[in-house]
Amino acid sequence: MATRGPDKPPMDNRIWRIARRPVGTDFAAALELAEEDFAPLADGQIRIRNTHLSMDAGTRMWLTDREDGYQPPLPVGGPMTGLVLGEVIESRAEGFATGDLVRAFGQWADITTVDAAMSGAILLDPTVADRRAWFGPLGMNGWTAVWGVEQTGAARPGERVLVSAAAGATGILAVQIARLLGCEAWGVAGGAAKCAYLTGELGIAGAVDYKSGALAEQLDVAGGFDVYFDNVGGPLLDQVLTRMNHYGRIAVCGLLADYTSGTRTAPREFDQVLMRRLRIEGFFSPDFMHEGPALTRRLREWTERGALVMPYDVTTGLENTLTAYAKLFTGANIGKVIVELTP
Repeated sequence: MATRGPDKPPMDNRIWRIARRPVGTDFAAALELAEEDFAPLADGQIRIRNTHLSMDAGTRMWLTDREDGYQPPLPVGGPMTGLVLGEVIESRAEGFATGDLVRAFGQWADITTVDAAMSGAILLDPTVADRRAWFGPLGMNGWTAVWGVEQTGAARPGERVLVSAAAGATGILAVQIARLLGCEAWGVAGGAAKCAYLTGELGIAGAVDYKSGALAEQLDVAGGFDVYFDNVGGPLLDQVLTRMNHYGRIAVCGLLADYTSGTRTAPREFDQVLMRRLRIEGFFSPDFMHEGPALTRRLREWTERGALVMPYDVTTGLENTLTAYAKLFTGANIGKVIVELTP
């Protein structure tokens, strides 16, 4: 039964709003922290006291005016939206009660108000020791990593898998999952520290530092790739196309090189798709949302036995959200970037 909780929200709620379209990574000129009053809940809505906000590079596309993306752009004047985690404090939606731990697509705010169904709100197991895992290995990043490697990339034991942005939230899981599936996992990352983490801490076969100035030579060391899990696009894709094995698969997860540059990936080496008989396929989490419970069970088993790990880059305070968000586009993070809200 729908419930209305005793812990009513205050009359003012801090919320990030889109004042204008951002240019590059100048988010401070585009997003503003405002206060708003609450309207009564409508039927089907829930109100969540956010404890954590997920920072995801793909949301940068939502801040453009492009109409040909996988979802319409967020409107200027409206709230900034992303994945949120927290407890229900008020509900008029069946299946959600006060105190439930939930994840949903909500507002970057102290308190989120959403339609439970339209926001994809799901109940979470509060016994998971570190609730941040619901944003990492047990969340969209985990689902995307396992689906991209195993389904879209169709990686088979013994094959060589390359992952770009391999020190980011999805990439860091993808390289580990490739290894768990019996593949030889390689990652591309920016800087010696990230590469050392991938090979030293995670134990993958090799790491390529794209900032080193010797990208081509480092890729050649591997000897050819059967699967490329691409989070970046851009010029890196050309370098990889010429190093794919025949009948290889490229799973396109993201286009990080395009998000703040204003450019669009247009590979010069596209003829290699024909010459090497490659398959390129994009994929996006709504395509496999119905598989979420099954994916979570597998990911949780790997996580609980220590076979799948996630480092967290945590920024504290809603007012510091833009600092955390910028890390996604400057390469300042290893692992999952999260904003932790103070009570």
